[in-house]
Amino acid sequence: MRADSAAIRARLRRIEGQVRGLQRMVDEDAYCIDVLTQISSASRALQAVALELLDAHLEHCVREAIDGGGPDADAKIAEASAAIARLVKS
Repeated sequence: MRADSAAIRARLRRIEGQVRGLQRMVDEDAYCIDVLTQISSASRALQAVALELLDAHLEHCVREAIDGGGPDADAKIAEASAAIARLVKS
């Protein structure tokens, strides 16, 4: 992975904190709409990390494979396409 690993780890730690906060909200029987709002926020944060990783993958791994040509390029494009499809479904 050539994305900024330190920044991604920091973002994931913040998301982890959000999820722990969600657990506390459920434990404390918080208002359902407030919990749903926080779930939406955590989901968006995970999507942002996923898009950043996908962008890095396209910029580096896929570009290198295309520059090299051959079956590896086709495989990397198919792999990226499948990853995009999974993100769109989520």
